[in-house]
This record gives sequence, C-alpha cells and structure tokens, in this order.
Amino acid sequence: MTRIVLTLAAIAAVIVLALALRPAARHHLQFVVTSDAHYGITRPTFRGRQRVDAHIVNAALVAALNTVPGLQFPLDGGLGAGRPVGAMDFVVETGDVTNRQENNGGQTIQNAAASWAQFVTDYLEGLRLTGPTGERVPLFIVPGNHEASNAIGFYRTMSPATDVTPLVEIFNRMMAPPKPRTIATFDYQADRVFFTRDFAGIHFVFLHVWPDSAMRARLERDLQSVDRSTPVILFAHDQPDVEAKHFINPNGAHDVNATDRFENLLADELADGTSIDAPTTIEQGQFETFLAQHPNITAYFHGNSNWHHAYEWNGPHNSVRLHVFRVDSPMKGEVSSLDETKLSFEVVTIDPAQRTMTVRECLWNTNPAAPATPVAWGDAVTVTLEPRPGSASAPPAR
Repeated sequence: MTRIVLTLAAIAAVIVLALALRPAARHHLQFVVTSDAHYGITRPTFRGRQRVDAHIVNAALVAALNTVPGLQFPLDGGLGAGRPVGAMDFVVETGDVTNRQENNGGQTIQNAAASWAQFVTDYLEGLRLTGPTGERVPLFIVPGNHEASNAIGFYRTMSPATDVTPLVEIFNRMMAPPKPRTIATFDYQADRVFFTRDFAGIHFVFLHVWPDSAMRARLERDLQSVDRSTPVILFAHDQPDVEAKHFINPNGAHDVNATDRFENLLADELADGTSIDAPTTIEQGQFETFLAQHPNITAYFHGNSNWHHAYEWNGPHNSVRLHVFRVDSPMKGEVSSLDETKLSFEVVTIDPAQRTMTVRECLWNTNPAAPATPVAWGDAVTVTLEPRPGSASAPPAR
C-alpha cells in the first residue's frame, strides 16, 4: 500500500509541475513597456565600460526583451504566477527616443535623424517578440519632450536648430495618415500624435507628451464611441503631475527663450504662474476633472522622470484614483543611472474577463559582468481595471 501511495504522490507531483509549466492562458493579454531610450547620449558606466553610447545600451535592452517569452513568472500572486510568460501582444515606448541635439556639458549630441536611425535598427528591426499566432508584435511609440523640442527648437543652442525627423516618423508609423507627413509638410501644432488600439476588450490610448486640452478634446471625441464600462489605459510621456516648463510661456511674446526657459511643448499657456518653478495645480485639476467624467480611464503609463514606480494619483482635489506606472530609462533612470543592476522595463499581464492587471518590474542587467544572466523579476503590483466608483477611497485589487 505504501508503494502505491508513493506512486500516486509522484503522479500528483508531476501533474502539479505540468500545470505550473503551462503557457500563460491566452485569455491573458500581455505587453512590455519601456521609455526614454535617449539615443545620442552616453551612460557613465555599463558592463565594465565607461561613457557607453545609447546605441549599445539599448541594443542590450532589446536583447533582454527578446528573452522574455522564455521566462517563467515568479510565484508572486500576480496574474500568470508560476507559468511561462509566453507570447506578447505589443511593446510600448513612452517617448524620448532621441535626446535633444544640443551641446550638453561640452558633449555635442548627434542630430535627431541619426538618433532615430539607431532606434530603428535596435527596436523596429531588432525586436523579435511574437504574438500568440507567431506574428511579430507591434511597437507603439508616443513622442516625448525631447522629440518635441527637437522639432520646434529649444532655448539652448541645438545643431541643427530643429529636426522634425523623429516626430514625422512617429506620426506616420503610428497614425498611418492617408497623406504621410514629410519634413517639409509636418506642422507641430496640427500634427500631434494621438492614436488608439483595442485588444481583448481593453481600449488603449496613446497621447502626445501629456493630456493637455488638445489631447483631452481628441480623447473626448474618441470615448464617445467607447462603452463606459470598457477599461481605458493611457500612455503618455509626462507624469500626471506635469512639469510647468512644458507649457507655453505665459510671459511677454510667449516664446521659447533662455530667460524664461519654458519649452512650449503643450497646447496650453501655463495658468499657475510665470515661472517654470510654478506648480501645475490648475492644469492637473483640469485633467482630474476630465478623469472624474470618465471613470473607465483607470490606468496610466509614463516616462520622463524615470524609475520603476507603481502609485496612485488622486489629483490636486483628491477626487479620482488613477493607477499610475512610471517606467525606468536605460540612459537616465533616477536610480539605474547610478546603479546599473536596477535597469528595468515592465511586463504587463491583463485578465480582461476579471478586469485585473499585474505590472511586473523586469531587472535586465542584474549581473553586469555576465550579460547572459537571465532577466530577474522585481516588484509586482496587481490592480483592478474596473471603472472607478463614486468614491476615491476604493482600494486597488492586490
């Protein structure tokens, strides 16, 4: 009898192992988020080398991204825990693909067109992630403040003074206009990037820099055709508590100048003051009001100020609860620029039926002396994508 019990126990163990090793169920939607590639600058150190070009660092990040489907999720209680990761559905880059083409502390940054070409090589050609039926997954890109400044000019000297190449490329690739824009025809004020995609009953919205009045107007029109029960997830470059300097200069000629140092990237003149050190309470409040009117906008991913960070944004009047995920940068991470073992991107898993989402930190350079070391799992957070109730006090799912 003992031998039979042992045999049954062994069979049970095999079954448990087989269940754990099943690919992630395809009712789970999966994607990767990264940000702030900043082609044109160097990292102080990377894998034993000094002043390492962004082309090298980002190529290493892409190589790590390509290994993700072969990893196994940790037993962290999140969606898909213990299972192989399996296929992805898409990848997102939340802006600042290129660095401003300026003289930065004595280092002259290459022009934006050259930086864009390197991004094409590493990401658009180098990514090998595939979807559930073997197709190559799309890469979705939103512009950052550096793309915008390269296009319209900056208060410090750039060479050339402007280069709209990356914005033209992003606009044409992401929005597929009937008449593609060219360097000669691109209009920064009119040709702002705004596009949407639907996957597994989730509505994804990709915005130009930050949800200012122009983006909110586009989003308002878009949401008229989206059921109010459908979860909506936003991707933008700037964090919800946007920086004053990205607004239109409220002073004098409202131009970009070295005295005021406003960058004129967004559609609105700053209403909170006359200095780039002013708060953005009014502007954030306008976004908060918009969110209150659209409770199915439940999550937001961004770069700009870069480290892996999952947090709740309530707005200056504390009337909403938005699940926000800040993404690290391979070149300018707040933490990872000083400690390269903290370099990360995010892998996101969504269960559309249960309307839950797990965002996992993926540490892709934990052993700089051994680049082949597998990607390691860091922090994991699971939230609900259900439309917000009337109260901002409803806790996220855990």
